Amino acid sequence: MDHKTTENIDVGIPAAGSAAGLNSADGWRTMLMGFSHIVLVANSDAVDIASLQAQFPQTALFVFFNKVYKVLDRPFHGHSLLISRGQPRGANIVYRGEVGEVVKFFPKEYFLGIMNIRLGPEEKLNPAADFQGAPTGHLDLVGFCSDFYTEGKTPTSGFAMALWLSDLKLPGAIVLAGFSARRSQKWRVVSAHDWSFEQTFLRLFARLGKITIHGGVALNPYISLAQRFTEVPPAEIALAAAEVLSERLGNTDTEIDKLISLTNVIRSADNFMRRLRPKFLKRKPKGSPGE
Repeated sequence: MDHKTTENIDVGIPAAGSAAGLNSADGWRTMLMGFSHIVLVANSDAVDIASLQAQFPQTALFVFFNKVYKVLDRPFHGHSLLISRGQPRGANIVYRGEVGEVVKFFPKEYFLGIMNIRLGPEEKLNPAADFQGAPTGHLDLVGFCSDFYTEGKTPTSGFAMALWLSDLKLPGAIVLAGFSARRSQKWRVVSAHDWSFEQTFLRLFARLGKITIHGGVALNPYISLAQRFTEVPPAEIALAAAEVLSERLGNTDTEIDKLISLTNVIRSADNFMRRLRPKFLKRKPKGSPGE
């Protein structure tokens, strides 16, 4: 996809602070229609902000999530929107006192504001005043994914926003950047979410043309394989890939069992030391395990 060209957008770029007071899908859609691209930027090691921004026109909107200081190291001079998800105690950047630390990365002349969302009934939206004067709107998406998402798991904010934006049928392209769901030394993969389900769903959406996945994840070698060897049915390629994956996972489980056995002594010592810790050190603030 040529990110520099897309369907002409006639609505015009919304003014800075346009998110203030929005609380309905129609209101948000009207604002978002003015952008040629809506780029969802995951908190991921795979994101190179400078390189990413250079690949899109000035009519693109970049959507960030919560703790942007982990992917931004300087103010972002581009049209931007921050997604802040409610948790049982409200948005974590609010109850952790990090609003100012996050918002400082968004110069006022480019910043549309904050979209405070919730996905579960136990999650809480914050009043706009909690965001220290930053233009704030709200979006209640309780139940949005409940009819198809894995039972007992909760969708990530990025996954839910990608689907919600797709449903709006905006004239601009929806692009996912850094949605790799990979562990790293910097990022953990929170078990409250079904990462395999989300990756499968998003890649299917990409093949249907509803979204675009930026970067290497979008390059599927199995598609190239099917195009090169047309005599092999795609279903056979899928079955062969599933067979290989099953064998590799089985081998991995065997090695993990060996590691568990080898670390029994270490884990026993760790459990013993944890029982010796004072009770006040064991307390953790309640809240959703992830975004």
